[in-house]
Amino acid sequence: MEDYNTKQQQTYKHFNNRKWFAGGVCLSTAKLDGKVAVITGANTGIGKETARDLARRGARVILACRDTAKGEAAAQEIRKETCNEQVIVKKLDLSDTKSIRKFADDFLKEEDSLHILINNAGVMMFPYSNTVDGFEMHLGVNHLGHFLLTFLLLDCLKKSAPARIVVVSSVIHIFARINFQNLQSEKYYHGGLAYCQSKLANILFTKELARRLQGTGVTANVLHPGVIQSDLTRYSSTLKCLEILTCFMWKTTKEGAQTSIYCAVAEELESVSGVYFSDCKPAWVAPQSCNEDTAKKLWAVSCDLVGIKWD
Repeated sequence: MEDYNTKQQQTYKHFNNRKWFAGGVCLSTAKLDGKVAVITGANTGIGKETARDLARRGARVILACRDTAKGEAAAQEIRKETCNEQVIVKKLDLSDTKSIRKFADDFLKEEDSLHILINNAGVMMFPYSNTVDGFEMHLGVNHLGHFLLTFLLLDCLKKSAPARIVVVSSVIHIFARINFQNLQSEKYYHGGLAYCQSKLANILFTKELARRLQGTGVTANVLHPGVIQSDLTRYSSTLKCLEILTCFMWKTTKEGAQTSIYCAVAEELESVSGVYFSDCKPAWVAPQSCNEDTAKKLWAVSCDLVGIKWD
């Protein structure tokens, strides 16, 4: 496996040349030999870059992807680059609770431990549609899918402690409120509002999860990766135009993955939980993200929707 310190120096040099827009850089040289990580949506974008970094550190990395063909292509690339053969692809469709349960069942049969769970996958500005289970797509994939996945893998995380849960949200949460009267666009639909609400749900979920995990050795943190050049904007012509016009200001996927990596590996975060990060440091979060009553109500509603008891 290539020398990680050399790679870190190259990475820092790259970001230093573009530091005005690149944002924070994870400078941790922590090794992950013997550690197991699951990353959702790891076949592309910041998920793929996060997987590449953790593989380079020696972790056994499971790419949890809806499209396993693209996942295998990404895994082959990462294995070749990092000389780490422990990069595995597993089918996971977050829009289908049966797929989520099957992924978790298979994982628990095949793996003895889980040290890092990165809830990275998501949809953005998706045309109105429903998941297999009838949930509005943004809420179903971005929040409920990861909510259920985390529940199913939590005992393994606790057994493997110290362990970390990392949730990818967005600064766009500042424009959202959790509208329990229109939670799944039953009354009206706006793609932007649905996306913003799902990102706020990510933060409320993570903060409530962190409260519940106190004393278990498992931490949960949430982050804003930055404004990134990726295929997440493919459903919004407005965002695609902005990406083209302002491409020099947007982060690359490698730059956008830095905070996910930081939350997953930084030694100084071993006991830090319930914090919102951006650019590899704690960041301001909107007041509605800190409302414990809303978080608890969303937790209860989410449990009902996915059919679990999580007390």
